[in-house]
Amino acid sequence: MGGRGDYNNIRNEFKQSNNISQALVGTVSGLQITPNSGIPGSSNPIIIRGLSSLNTTNQPLYVINGVIQSDAEFRKLNPNTIESVSILKDASATAIYGNRASNGVIVVKTKKLSRKERKAFEKLQKVQDSINLSKQIQKQNNEEYDAFVENPFELTKNQSVSTFSIDVDKAAYSNIRRMINNGETVNKNAVRIEEMINYFKYDYPQPKNDQPFSINTEYNDSPWNNKHKLLKIGLQGKEIPVSKLPNSNFVFLIDVSGSMESANKLPLLKSSFKVLLDQLRPTDRVGIVVYAGSAGMVLPPTSAKEKVKIIEALDKLQAGGSTAGGEGIELAYKLAQENFIKNGNNRVIIATDGDFNVGASSTGDLQTLVEEKRKSGVFLTCLGFGMGNFKDNRMETLANKGNGNYAYIDNLQEANKFLGKEFAGNMYAIAKDVKIQIEFNPKYVKSYRLIGYENRKLKNEDFTNDKIDAGELGSGHTVTALYEIIPSNVNSEFLPKENDLKYTKSTSDENFNDELATVKFRYKKPDGDTSSEIIHVVKNTESSFSSASPDFKFASSVAWFGLVLRNSDLIKNKDLKEIENLAKKGRGKDDEGYRAEFVRLIETYRSTQK
Repeated sequence: MGGRGDYNNIRNEFKQSNNISQALVGTVSGLQITPNSGIPGSSNPIIIRGLSSLNTTNQPLYVINGVIQSDAEFRKLNPNTIESVSILKDASATAIYGNRASNGVIVVKTKKLSRKERKAFEKLQKVQDSINLSKQIQKQNNEEYDAFVENPFELTKNQSVSTFSIDVDKAAYSNIRRMINNGETVNKNAVRIEEMINYFKYDYPQPKNDQPFSINTEYNDSPWNNKHKLLKIGLQGKEIPVSKLPNSNFVFLIDVSGSMESANKLPLLKSSFKVLLDQLRPTDRVGIVVYAGSAGMVLPPTSAKEKVKIIEALDKLQAGGSTAGGEGIELAYKLAQENFIKNGNNRVIIATDGDFNVGASSTGDLQTLVEEKRKSGVFLTCLGFGMGNFKDNRMETLANKGNGNYAYIDNLQEANKFLGKEFAGNMYAIAKDVKIQIEFNPKYVKSYRLIGYENRKLKNEDFTNDKIDAGELGSGHTVTALYEIIPSNVNSEFLPKENDLKYTKSTSDENFNDELATVKFRYKKPDGDTSSEIIHVVKNTESSFSSASPDFKFASSVAWFGLVLRNSDLIKNKDLKEIENLAKKGRGKDDEGYRAEFVRLIETYRSTQK
């Protein structure tokens, strides 16, 4: 905002004129004021430069001491009472005052404010500071995301089989939410659609018999491409009662380097870990390792019943120094292995902004390190914090390659969700190396593509190879995947070009009746080395979209929004209002309000695209 210099210039001008607009001529940058014509009763047009066209019809909005005032009230001001004058333009103006500020805002603060005026002005200042911070973050943005290309459509007659690992990570959704709420541009490579879909729980039944998960499929119309279909595949992990959960051996690995100093990093991290502590039982143990320029143990494995002692150790942590992340990981795993609980829940929980810069710090080095450590039987949870220098690519690599999961904690509400309400699902694995392989019937499916899971795709031969790592499923967890399908009787502009093949059959002589696809699942027990297999057949159905379940509609809306954020070349309809309406239709019960929050997020994003 304008400072003391503006006030001194205005006061000097006042010696020659007691007219506020005359006093502002040439003293406040960004204003164009026509000098006084000298005609009695005439007024000086005031226009903010740099907005659309310069003419007298473009009246700015006047805000005096935080309150919107008329042009007449502004002109009554005595220049000698003014402390500062500043100009808001473009997004800075409309972010606070909406369309009323389309011609800019003149913000005036006088020297003597009433208590009510001071509060109003302070509120305005906070909003403006927030906008400036967001702009500063974007200008200095050093966040890192791995680039990837969205999955293409495959011709079923050439490649009828698709294989991928499940993904239980949820970081992409909360990270995107942070970007949108802060008014930042969403980085398309931060948009991993499977993590957006899997942020939400779906109404799948509990598994029967001794199976670790139930299998649920639904086939209906695609909302974004006319005549296309969507196949939804959902897994519901078996919910184990808290009393029957194995004892836990947790090692908190906490980044206390200089980059963790800001309020949304180490202070939020401490509060988040206190949420987790509230879920633990006296038989569970917690150790704390920290790393900055070097790594060290600040708390040996301690019973969770000594909560005060654990909290004291957390509260003493302070940020400072460079980041020896690799060394910290080595020490944390060493501590977890030394206190390993056989048939228990052994896990390292790393909390950082991912900005490793000492020792093993490259993505490749970290991948090699955690691939070796996962052989110990110790699982991994990665919690990302902060913005500006956040290294999403390293966090995702750690989780993907270390038998782990990954969440981004943007506020205490998210900490309560991931570490409180969904604690068991995120901290207790009931199945590991869960793979999905689907074979489509060319009789009904001309072409298909997997929505998301780009960095979780596997070679078809990896499906039966027990040495190949895949994702973990937690107690009560749900995992959902969507395939977009071009039916055999549909001609679509998105169909891949066909090659004339001499030796490959183009049609199937076999008749599989009404089978759309066969889905196979492989998984291992948390402490096992050999996979088990489950087979599920999907029937071809002709259902109208109006009959789709609320879960189908909601998951479709989340995927659709992700495709728009990525500016996908494979969708025709990118109407945000339609996405919002579909999300509302799929809200369902929504006890926790997460789906309603998603609707508000679309509304917020839509308002920035006008």
